[in-house]
Amino acid sequence: MTKTTSAIDFFSSVTDPRVERTQKHSLESILFISLCAVICGAESWNEIEDYGNAKVDWLERFLYLPNGIPSHDTFNRVISSLDPKELNDSFVAWTKSIAELTDGEVVAIDGKCMRGSSDDGTGTYTHLVSAWASANNLLLGQEKVAGKSNEITAIPKLLRILELKGCIVTIDAMGCQKEIAKVIIERGADYILALKGNQPEMKGRVADSFTYIKPSSEHV
Repeated sequence: MTKTTSAIDFFSSVTDPRVERTQKHSLESILFISLCAVICGAESWNEIEDYGNAKVDWLERFLYLPNGIPSHDTFNRVISSLDPKELNDSFVAWTKSIAELTDGEVVAIDGKCMRGSSDDGTGTYTHLVSAWASANNLLLGQEKVAGKSNEITAIPKLLRILELKGCIVTIDAMGCQKEIAKVIIERGADYILALKGNQPEMKGRVADSFTYIKPSSEHV
């Protein structure tokens, strides 16, 4: 019989940065409650705490909560001090376990600035490149970049950690690069890349291809 792995198990390798004597709440309970709350739409530390208090009876089926639900300050302090790479690697491993990508499924790669990420007054925004599985309605992974111009180097890194065999990867014009197309092919996927007029030579060659080469299929 195959052993079922819970979401908690995937985050067990994340290092707890706290001194043991200060741990009123286990790291697994903090992470599991946060994960469930965010899936249900929580967008702040206070909302994560509210979710925990509202669902405490259900959460106690899976978690040992001798000191109740952590406060919003605890959620903030503990999660903010975690190693981002460890947390991301655990999240990607978990999403891989529940996302069954099938042949022909579309995986959309897109970059966005996080709303409110420049509240520290520096004017610097957090920019993320994300992979979204359309059929699963699931975020497969993210890669943090310094700005939109850095998407070109971040996209291949993100593609290399995903299982994409048989999928169709879509990216906007920023991702219309030879290296990115090469990585997608290496991962066993096909691609649809947007092409804009700011790459006139390539656009001209593509236009000529449609003029002189008969396509294998057409959809009208």
